[in-house]
This record gives sequence, C-alpha cells and structure tokens, in this order.
Amino acid sequence: MKRLALIVAAAFASVMLTAASDDPADHLKDAGQESRAESLFGEIRCVVCQNESIAASEADIAHDMRMLVRGQIAAGKTDQDVRDYMYARYGDYILLRPRLTLGTAILWGAPFVIVLSGLGLLLARRRRILPLEGELSASELAALKRLETEPQDPGAS
Repeated sequence: MKRLALIVAAAFASVMLTAASDDPADHLKDAGQESRAESLFGEIRCVVCQNESIAASEADIAHDMRMLVRGQIAAGKTDQDVRDYMYARYGDYILLRPRLTLGTAILWGAPFVIVLSGLGLLLARRRRILPLEGELSASELAALKRLETEPQDPGAS
C-alpha cells in the first residue's frame, strides 16, 4: 500500500512539473530575466483556470500570458510594471494576491464587522433581559433572595 502511494505521488509530481512546461525556445536568453519571469508566473492567475497560476496552467491562454510577461521583461520593464500592466489589462482577478483597495478591504472586513455587530446586539439584548442588581429596588432584591433561599416543593403548584 505504501509503495502504491509513493508511485502515485511520484506520478503526480512528474505531471505537475511538466504540466505547464513551455518550449525551451520561448525562454528568455538572460537567465536572470527568465528567473524574474518565472517568479511572476506564480503571482499571476490564469483567466481560464480556477485559482491556478499561469505557471501551473496548461491552457493556451496561460501560454500566451507567459509569453506576454516574458515580452514585458525583455523590453526592460520592472516586476511592478509587469504586474501593473496585467492588472490594467485584466483587473483585480488576475493577481493571486490582490491589491488592498477599498473594495477588497470591504470584502475581507465585512464578515468580521457582521460577526462583531451580532455579538454586540446579543450582549445588548442580554443586558435588557437580565437587569443588573443595581437596577433592582430593595424590595425586589429581598424578594429575589427569598426565592433563592426558600425550599421548592415539587408537588405544590
């Protein structure tokens, strides 16, 4: 069983490594530029695949996007310039780690605000239902203490 699991894992790893391999002729001649391009491939989402980078995607559009990134880097653009270009062309969706904007802040903050508001409402309601001892009159406090200390007769109604 262990051997089968290792074989499956090895097969999966080899498929993942070769899944998005480009033609070596497509690679940039400068190793530093190719390394920068490959690191950017991991930050850019494939527009066809769900939550997959263009580095891992086999889709034709992912190949085209990798070529676009390589072309930008070959033209002397910085990594931020390439990210900005892709962002301008495809929008928020393209970056696997989206920028912090008002929209993303609302999207990520809304659940926390909703939960904290709900807790606040529950606490406010509980306070109204269970008044504090300071809000009870002396006669009400005495009646409450009498009820707590008196033995209850289960047969009496």
